[in-house]
Amino acid sequence: MADHRHKRDTDARRKPRAAVIAGPLALLATASAVTIGMLASNPASPVVTADVSADISGVFQSREVASRSGSRISGDLLQKEFDRNQDRLAKQAAAERAAERAARVATQRAVEQADEKLWTTTVLNLWTDAGSSATQVGEIDAGKQVLVTGRDTAGRTEIVVDGQSRWVTAGYLSDEKPVAAAAGLSMAPCPDGSVESGLVSDAVYVYRSVCHAFPQITSYGGWDAHGEHSSGKAIDIMTSDKELGDAIAEFLKAHASELNLYDVIWWDQIWTPVRASEGWRSYGDHGSPTANHMDHVHVSTN
Repeated sequence: MADHRHKRDTDARRKPRAAVIAGPLALLATASAVTIGMLASNPASPVVTADVSADISGVFQSREVASRSGSRISGDLLQKEFDRNQDRLAKQAAAERAAERAARVATQRAVEQADEKLWTTTVLNLWTDAGSSATQVGEIDAGKQVLVTGRDTAGRTEIVVDGQSRWVTAGYLSDEKPVAAAAGLSMAPCPDGSVESGLVSDAVYVYRSVCHAFPQITSYGGWDAHGEHSSGKAIDIMTSDKELGDAIAEFLKAHASELNLYDVIWWDQIWTPVRASEGWRSYGDHGSPTANHMDHVHVSTN
């Protein structure tokens, strides 16, 4: 028995890259060879040869058509999605333009129909609108009378300045002309604006002046339903510190004329401008430290 020895080819199972690339070409070459061979061995069989060639060609043509068809379908879908997005963007832009036109018309109408007049109580910034992206376009001084449109939003009030819509911080317009602050006094708003509720303008002037002259005072009594407070002409400046209360009382006395004061009561004593020559007079015992005004300076206006 013959001894056949074969050396193992370690690359037998590897397919060179060139072979991979040449595979389809080899298939075509093989097909061509088969065709030629069939023609040589059997020249009378052209139909068979044509069928084989047609089958091979059909495989590649089918793949190419399918590939092109897939690209065409994918492209059509992308085009349709692009068209839909463009349509949405166009509609959105049209809606935004319509909203802007409506806002301009509403503003113009508000400006034209404004007929209420109020007074500015402090210096106010002027804004182009009430939104957070508004631009500041100047200031308006305190004590100015302005037309108000009646529109309020986002903490701002719309007024008319030189025929144009402008917005100011809400809460600083008054029915009454504010009193101009004298030297040493103030009409600038205080941190606690609620104290002013129900007060007449003179009492507001007193409150703001004391608030700025004595910032250590953090508690006040404004309008309520008893005594001089029920008229809105009186405020209580809350302190039990005798030295501080004396300073506040003397401050009020010194500015009695500018503040249009009626009386000052402190530490069981009363002072009135009409009897200023008598100085402080006894207020009398009214039964408690609070009633005797020993924990607050009471002041009222005419």
